[in-house]
Amino acid sequence: MKEIKLGLKENWQQFVLLVLVNALVGGMVGMERSIFPQFAESQFGVSSKTAVLSFITAFGISKAIANYYTGRLANRLGRRNLLLLGWLLTIPVPFLLLYAPSWAWVIAANVLLGMAQGLTWSSTVVMKIDLVGEKDRGLAMGLNEFAGYLAVGVVAFLTGYLANRYGVLPYPFYVGIFISVVGFFLTLFWIKDTRIFTKKEAQSSANVPLERVFWDTTFHNKTLSSVTQAGLINNLNDGMIWGLLPLLLFSFQYDNENIGIITATYPTVWGIGQLFTGKMSDHFSKKKMLFWGMALQGIAILPLPYVTHFYTLMGLSALLGFGTALVYPTFLATIAAATAPTQRAESIGTFRLWRDLGYAFGAILSGLMADAFGIEVAILTIALLTLFSAGLIAQRMPEKITPL
Repeated sequence: MKEIKLGLKENWQQFVLLVLVNALVGGMVGMERSIFPQFAESQFGVSSKTAVLSFITAFGISKAIANYYTGRLANRLGRRNLLLLGWLLTIPVPFLLLYAPSWAWVIAANVLLGMAQGLTWSSTVVMKIDLVGEKDRGLAMGLNEFAGYLAVGVVAFLTGYLANRYGVLPYPFYVGIFISVVGFFLTLFWIKDTRIFTKKEAQSSANVPLERVFWDTTFHNKTLSSVTQAGLINNLNDGMIWGLLPLLLFSFQYDNENIGIITATYPTVWGIGQLFTGKMSDHFSKKKMLFWGMALQGIAILPLPYVTHFYTLMGLSALLGFGTALVYPTFLATIAAATAPTQRAESIGTFRLWRDLGYAFGAILSGLMADAFGIEVAILTIALLTLFSAGLIAQRMPEKITPL
């Protein structure tokens, strides 16, 4: 039997395959990213901002729940099995959107997509952490999130381009069909389960097991709960950007191609930035990276309603992406550092439950406020909540990471 060794270098082949798989996972979200508000209005006559953002609410809630149960079941059923199940749920999504007879079908497709994303993305996160061990966790998460969110940006630009040239239907959704089929067969034939690596690491880990993983990750442990609230607020503002930024740009008389460029800048910078920020979190203060990341996000969001110049909007989108790049791999590296190896999947699942509920909270809050008070008030509210989250990290999170 081959000896089990932890490390990025020692397991680079499986790691590279998992990076590719997660790029495909991210691409499925990019399929919807820049075209959905127009898709909703042109195909179904849905113009209410609350109604348009209902698809993000459905996506966020289902993904959050799937994240939690992926963490709970990862040790029992195996990471690879859950990853395969996620791809099976992904395959019908572009077909449901392509042939949806009503808006209810669109919501159902996004429930399915959220479940699939929770299973696939959470599985790849846990599997990469399993493989690399303690030394390169931040780098591993940076590469994972780089691949996923760069793909979000690239596919968002691609579908925006296709929609502008050929219409919202059907070509943007053909991209999703290709991605889902390739992702399933790549996982089926080449990805291996990683549970055995967790057992290997547990033999030398000094982390004391948490008594109540869900409670400690959510509320009690100062490190874990600080990360969790920031994750929720991060995705709350991401849910707002996803739903309201295209509408804001549309009100500025931008066409689909330019909307696609601006909306794609944010996840593209977010993705590429994580090549550097993931490794940074292995060497620099995780608390400071989380604080500045959330602060920069808030600073980037605040002026959005008052700026109409194309390159200024691109600059703000890039700043938002950089702020998000500072926090995203650091969230996961911090959770991994503060938990015992055998509880890591469940703690990450709990964090990702709350983080992706932020999509739903952000979509509901920003949609209701935009309908009642206008897009400007909705965006300013989300910006202030993001700055408040940065303040909570500064006040509550300890500098030294411990599991107790």
